[in-house]
Amino acid sequence: MPIILAVDDELNILELVKLYLRREGYQVETASRGNDAITKLRSFTPDLIVLDVMLPDIDGFEVCRQIRSNSRIPILMLTARREDVDKVVGLELGADDYLTKPFNPRELVARIKAILRRSQSPLQSGACPDIFEIARLRIDLPRHEVFIDGNPLKLRTKEFALLLALTQNQGILLSREKILEMVWGFDYFGETRTVDVHINHLREKLVQSGVNIETIRGTGYKLTVNEGNK
Repeated sequence: MPIILAVDDELNILELVKLYLRREGYQVETASRGNDAITKLRSFTPDLIVLDVMLPDIDGFEVCRQIRSNSRIPILMLTARREDVDKVVGLELGADDYLTKPFNPRELVARIKAILRRSQSPLQSGACPDIFEIARLRIDLPRHEVFIDGNPLKLRTKEFALLLALTQNQGILLSREKILEMVWGFDYFGETRTVDVHINHLREKLVQSGVNIETIRGTGYKLTVNEGNK
């Protein structure tokens, strides 16, 4: 039975989340403060965290940052503000998805199911090689590790999945919608801006790799090898 940790200072939200998730067979633990959530994570490991941005002690961004410093537990963030800034900051910190309040509880359940499916099978792909080597880059799929010239490259879960998707389609133009489908899943509810945010972060980390993620204006992205590294 998957365990969901719901973190929100609004008790009515916590009760709503518990009601709908327990109907779907999930076990639900709750916390109303950021520090309480961090403390609970020392005693058990949930399969996913639903995390509100606005909390009375430390905010959800700080909670997300602390979790991502040592864990890849999927995180779905909740925000009461409709501006993109909360969404972008959350994604940059490593959140897997976001949902704006007020939300439809059925959509929350659908997103949670989608995230859990993606975390179990990030690329939703068929058979593929265990090791990819391109330019100065080495991707070890079974170990979920990436190296540049033998040096480990730290990537977040979605960055790893994004890099692997681009590598498997080297030189092929992938639209933002196609990337969303491959990395986030068919039923991802987010916007294509999510792809742009992750591409920018991944591109910064690949500067010394000999590969480049080219932007095809208005269309999408493709992975190419820099001259001198072919």
